[in-house]
Amino acid sequence: MKASVIEMFLVLLVTGIHSNKEMIQKSTRAKFTVPQINCDVKAGKIINPEFIVKCPAGCQDPKYHVYGTGVYASYSSVCGAAVHSGVLNNSGGNVLVQKVAGQSSYKGSYSNGVQSLSLPRWRESFLVSESKPKKGVTYPSVLTYSSGKPPAAKADETTNTYQKSSVPGTTAQPVTLMPMLSNLEAEAAHTTSQKSSLLTPSATGSPRPQPVGHRSRELGFVPKEELSTQALEPASQGDPNCKVDLSFLIDGSSSIGKRRFGIQKQFLADIAQALDVGPSGPLMGVVQYGDNPATQFNLKTHMNSPDLKAAIEKITLKGGLSNAGRAISFVTKNFFSKANGNRRGVPNVAVVVLDGWPTDKVEETSKLARESGINIFFITIEAAVESEKQYVVEPSFANKAVCRTNGYYSFNVQSWFALRKTVQPLVKRICDTDRLACSKTCLNSADIGFVIDGSSSVGTSNFRTVLQFVANLSKEFEISDTDTRIGAVQYTYEQRLEFGFDKYHTKADILNAIKNVGYWSGGTSTGAAIHYTLEQLFKKSKPNKRKLMILITDGRSYDDVRIAAMAAHQKGVITYAIGIAWAAQDELDIIATHPARDHSFFVDEFDNLYKSVPKIIQNICTEFNSQPRN
Repeated sequence: MKASVIEMFLVLLVTGIHSNKEMIQKSTRAKFTVPQINCDVKAGKIINPEFIVKCPAGCQDPKYHVYGTGVYASYSSVCGAAVHSGVLNNSGGNVLVQKVAGQSSYKGSYSNGVQSLSLPRWRESFLVSESKPKKGVTYPSVLTYSSGKPPAAKADETTNTYQKSSVPGTTAQPVTLMPMLSNLEAEAAHTTSQKSSLLTPSATGSPRPQPVGHRSRELGFVPKEELSTQALEPASQGDPNCKVDLSFLIDGSSSIGKRRFGIQKQFLADIAQALDVGPSGPLMGVVQYGDNPATQFNLKTHMNSPDLKAAIEKITLKGGLSNAGRAISFVTKNFFSKANGNRRGVPNVAVVVLDGWPTDKVEETSKLARESGINIFFITIEAAVESEKQYVVEPSFANKAVCRTNGYYSFNVQSWFALRKTVQPLVKRICDTDRLACSKTCLNSADIGFVIDGSSSVGTSNFRTVLQFVANLSKEFEISDTDTRIGAVQYTYEQRLEFGFDKYHTKADILNAIKNVGYWSGGTSTGAAIHYTLEQLFKKSKPNKRKLMILITDGRSYDDVRIAAMAAHQKGVITYAIGIAWAAQDELDIIATHPARDHSFFVDEFDNLYKSVPKIIQNICTEFNSQPRN
């Protein structure tokens, strides 16, 4: 009985293989049917290395996740990637998919209505293109899934599949063993447990791993672990509610000793654990300082918390003095760069951990860091007692360094053993990005409205020179919907809104819009233009933005500017008045915010306008940086 069952099974198996061979040989003559998939099917779930599929409509929905740009991680929705790449639109259609090697990183982007995500690394990738079959390649009409069945298959339709080695110029087709084979398996199970282990499904319905893999391969089977793409969940992308670029400046001076240095490293590891590090959340690097600072690892070296903790464990004590000021200067100049993984528009945070007191001054270097938009936190452990204060190089150093002197940015820890208690309070403050005051700089926190004189006295050629001046000023700012925004009004006797604050959100778009402003020609009603700008442009300014109006004119106004200028001042609009050639200095001083010497500029020729750009930017930033820090 045992022998007859096995012999019957082998006969059926060989018959199936021969049938499959005949099917492959005839496949070039058979009509190809494009298999359909759902929007949520991921490339990693399909085993075939190259295939054409038909996607339904509606795959632009953000719930169908896509990872990468151009080259996509196999954890992505096939159809979502096809829409993102532009091969398909939201109406669906056919797409050619090719599997390629995994990448070390995948960059997210917004394209064709789909926001793809970033991913540090993935084991397999794929490309999408128009569904034009290649010559000599036969594409499968039935896809092979890692689960052994299409996602839409019902529970009672489970089948066991295997793949035969592909014939050159073809793609192997799955062969399905009919229900009769399942009956044979069940019958064989009653006779012997050893031999039934070749075929009997496990309790979950999946084939068990073969104890003799070489024999099962001869019979045409591929072990399950080779069929599966092991589509694991991707690593955490990080906490999007705590998206900051973070540098820890750790004290590596000789005075700290190995024991306390170990406590400091444990503190960093606890921070890394508390932060959900990832490309869509916080990123963290470490600089160790002694006599001189050195980067242990930058923002893009470790993209998740476990890797970060392992790297922290390997840091060794540097030794030397406690030159924290030199370390802050180093971080300002070198650490927060694009090459080191710094992300545009993300708050920059530097946390200085210090044993006792620094051996150099921190005030000037910290001021430069703050003006660069770096939020400085100071953690002082075992600060100088009364008898030690004579050795402190710079009294009240922490208050001179931090972004605000209200206690929010500084921690005074009584002993190294109490350092761990600051983990949660520090993480909470770092992640509260709305309160990171130093992230706002003179270049990324304003709504700037240009008011441009388009009167007849300017002329077409000089008007282009004025527009170039406006473009040169705009280039100096960080422009986006959340950073500095630009708007423009042109005026003669009448006024025209060229574009508002919410029209363009990139520097390239702003510069292009300025270039395309057309010359109007007419009279000069500057007072009316200011009123119009306040109502039509600044009324839509965001409440957390500084309001800057830069007015450019070449002559005296036909109307009174005093009431309009006063209205601008009362509404909190800081006005810079730029006069050219026949402009009246007394009128410029009335329009400009007090003190006029800092907000009023005059040039004798249009061609000299460019010379005033650096001074205007300097005055804007000086005024911003002079605001109280508490």
